Amino acid sequence: MGKKIKTFSNGSYLEYDRGSFDDWCVYLTDSTGNRRPPRDIDYFSTLVSLAGEYSSERIYSDYCDIYDRTGKVLDNTVLEYITTVASTYGANALLVNQIFSILYMAMIAEEQKKYTKLGKRIKRLGIYKLLIESTPAREAANFMRGMGWRDIAEMCKERGF
Repeated sequence: MGKKIKTFSNGSYLEYDRGSFDDWCVYLTDSTGNRRPPRDIDYFSTLVSLAGEYSSERIYSDYCDIYDRTGKVLDNTVLEYITTVASTYGANALLVNQIFSILYMAMIAEEQKKYTKLGKRIKRLGIYKLLIESTPAREAANFMRGMGWRDIAEMCKERGF
């Protein structure tokens, strides 16, 4: 078990622990103790649903605010900021808090990867495809598989990040 990074109002929590190739795998443990690493397809699908209610632009803008605050090291002030942003989503505050916190931790994990050329930009590209280009969740979550980093970096550059 890793160290609890963030605990939510319903008793669920996030942590980093050993994954298939490093110690930066994000795990969500629910209030019943069920622990699993959230998959891109799962939270991408939820983001699409939230975008239908709040607009893709709002979700993407809030995500970008978090992206801009994300470095290589976990920062508790960013986790608190995420909670504040999520509180503006009313009845969906808990869900938004969980998803943005998962994304934040996943971006840090990308920044921690040895020899990374893309870092957190890889997550932003997927979110951009999903919310701005309206790419279906499954495709947005998987379209980069097998691509070289230079091609992905060029796609990020074309989109301004």
